[in-house]
Amino acid sequence: MEGVDKEKVQKVIYEMSKGSKYFENEQRKEAITKQKVEHLRAQRAKLTDNDISHFQKVAENKILELEASRDLSKIWLHTDMDAFYAAVEILENPSLKGKPLAVGSMSMIATASYEARKFGVRAAMPGFIGCRLCPDLVFVRPNFERYSYYSELTRKVFQRYDPNFVATSLDEAYLNITKVCIDRGITVEEAATELRSAIHQETGLTCSAGVAPNRMIAKVCSDINKPNGQFVLPNDREAVTTFVSTLPIRKIGGIGKVTEQLLHQVLGISTCQEMLQKAAFLCALFSESSADFFLSVGLGLGGTDTPEHTQRKSMSCERTFRATDDCSLLFEKLDNLAENLADDMQKECLKGRTLTLKLKTASFEVRTRATTTQNYINSKEDILIYARKLLKAELPLSLRLMGLRMSHLRDEKDSSAQTQKTLDIFFRSYDNTNDNGANGPSITNTSGGDNYYTNALTEVNYVEHDAGTVDSTDHQSFFLLEENLFVPEGRNSDRCSIDVSSSNPCICDGLGGKELDEDTSSSKGTDTVKFDGHLTIYNATTSSSKPDQHLWIDDYICSLCGFELPPGFEEERQEHSDFHLAEKLQQEEAVDSTGPLSKDRLAERPCSTTPTSKKLKSSKEVKHIPIDAFFDKLNKNL
Repeated sequence: MEGVDKEKVQKVIYEMSKGSKYFENEQRKEAITKQKVEHLRAQRAKLTDNDISHFQKVAENKILELEASRDLSKIWLHTDMDAFYAAVEILENPSLKGKPLAVGSMSMIATASYEARKFGVRAAMPGFIGCRLCPDLVFVRPNFERYSYYSELTRKVFQRYDPNFVATSLDEAYLNITKVCIDRGITVEEAATELRSAIHQETGLTCSAGVAPNRMIAKVCSDINKPNGQFVLPNDREAVTTFVSTLPIRKIGGIGKVTEQLLHQVLGISTCQEMLQKAAFLCALFSESSADFFLSVGLGLGGTDTPEHTQRKSMSCERTFRATDDCSLLFEKLDNLAENLADDMQKECLKGRTLTLKLKTASFEVRTRATTTQNYINSKEDILIYARKLLKAELPLSLRLMGLRMSHLRDEKDSSAQTQKTLDIFFRSYDNTNDNGANGPSITNTSGGDNYYTNALTEVNYVEHDAGTVDSTDHQSFFLLEENLFVPEGRNSDRCSIDVSSSNPCICDGLGGKELDEDTSSSKGTDTVKFDGHLTIYNATTSSSKPDQHLWIDDYICSLCGFELPPGFEEERQEHSDFHLAEKLQQEEAVDSTGPLSKDRLAERPCSTTPTSKKLKSSKEVKHIPIDAFFDKLNKNL
C-alpha cells in the first residue's frame, strides 16, 4: 500500500464511521489506552535516580543472558501467499484479472487484490467504506472450501523441504530449511527461489518468502519484496542487529496498535534499537515477561527450534453478520455454527466436553459463556443442546458476531478416558439401592467411557432421553469457571460476599440488603434470602452461620467461586452445588483422617488393639478416598 494517501483514507473512514456503534467502541478503547498511557507516565515520574540505576543493572544482566542464547545455526524461511483469497478467485475466474477485487461483502472485506489496495482498500475494512475509496470495486463472496484446497496443495510442497513445517494459517507457514540446504548443497537463495517456483507450478499462485536465522525476523523479511519476491538476511550477528536497528516496532509480530502507542507516547520508542536504549525503563514499567520480549526484539532474537507437536486443544468457528436482535435468526445462525463445528470435529475424529459461546453485541462488547458437559460430544444435536441454553440465557440481545469453540478434546477412538459420576446421580442411585435392596434392577452405561452402574428406576426418572444417546445427550452438564468470562460493566466481585449469619433475615439484590419484618420471615429458625424475586430458605442452625454457605448473588453469581450461571440452568446449578459439596466432603474427610484428634473425637472412635503403623503409612500415600467408599463407611457407622 505504498504511495496511498493515508490521510485521505483515514478521513474517509472517520467520516463514514462517525456516530456508529463501531466508532463509539473505538472511542472507548482509545479512552482506555489514554488511561494506560497516563498511568505509565505517572509510574515513570515516580522513579528515582536510584531506581533507574537499579533497573539499568537488571536490564544489562538480562541483555547478557539473552545475547548468550543467540543461535545462528538455523535457517528459517517464512512463506506468505500473495493476496491469497483474491488470487484464488482470479485463478478460477480470469475475467477478474486486473480489476480492483475485494473478497467479502459490504459488511466486511476479507482480503483485497493489489489493484484495490492502491486505493487504500484493505482486509478487515467494511465493504461500504471500500466502495467509497474505490467506486469500481468488485466484490466476490468467500469460498473457503476452494481456499482450503489450494492451501493443501501448497502444504504438499512444504513437505518436501521440511516435514515438520509450521502452518500458521491457510496462506502462511514457517519452514526450517537448514537440513535441505546442507544435504543438497544449495544456497539459501536457491532454496527460496526453488520453493516459490514449485508452489507456482503446483497451484498457479505466487508467494513471497523471507529467510533469516529465526522465525520472528523471517516473517518480517517475507513482507519486504511482496508480491512474488524474496529477501534473505544472512546468519550473521552484525547483519541481524543492523537490520533490526531501524526496523519500526509495529513490524514485529506481537506489537500491535496499543503497545505501539504505549511505547511511543510513554518512552518515545519507535524503532527496535531504541528498546535497548530505554531498557531500564522497560524493566521498571513492564512485567518481566514483557520486558524480556521487548529486549529480545531489540537484539533481533526469535524462535529457532521447531515447536513440538502438541495435541490440539480446541476447535472453533465464528461468523460476523449484520447486527440483529431477531431471536429466530440468531438461533438459525447458531444452528449453522453447530453444524460446521460438528463436521470439523468428526473429520478429525475428535470429541470435546467444554463448549464456549462467543458473542459480540451491536455495541462491539464481547462476551463468552462456557459449559462443560458430563460426556464427550461431537454431534450437531448434542452441541445445540448446550449452545441453545447458553444463548437463551443472554437474550434479548442484539448481536453482530457469534462463535462456538469446543475444548477439552480427546480422540474419539480413545476409550481410556473415564468420565466421573456426578454426586447427584450417586445420591439417587445410592438411596434407591437401599430402598429396593442390594439386588435391585440395574442397567449399565457402556458408552463413551462412562462405565458405571445405576439403578434402572433412577435412570428413567432422572434423565429423560433414549438409552442409545446416554453418552451424548445427558443434560447434567457441569459448568467450569473460565478466565475470559464476561463480567457486565459495573458488577463487582465484592458482591459475592454476603452476610447471612445475622439474626434477622435480609433481602439481597446484590447491591445491598435490608431487614424484613417479622411477618415476612417464614420462621424464626431460618434465614431467608431473596435474589431477583426468587425466595430461598436456609436452615439457620445448620448452614447459615458457615462462611462457605453457597448462595446465588443477583440470582446469577456463585457466592463461593464467583462463577456466573443464569437462572434458567436449574440442573446445572444443582451440579455446581454438588461440586462445592464434594469439595467440602473431601476436606472434612481429610481433616477427619489426618487432623489432630480431640478428646471428643477419640471418645467417638472404637478402641482397636490392631497395629496402626501400616494404616498411617497408607494414609500419607492416599490423600482422599473414593466417594463410594466414603458413603459405605458412613452407612456402616450408622
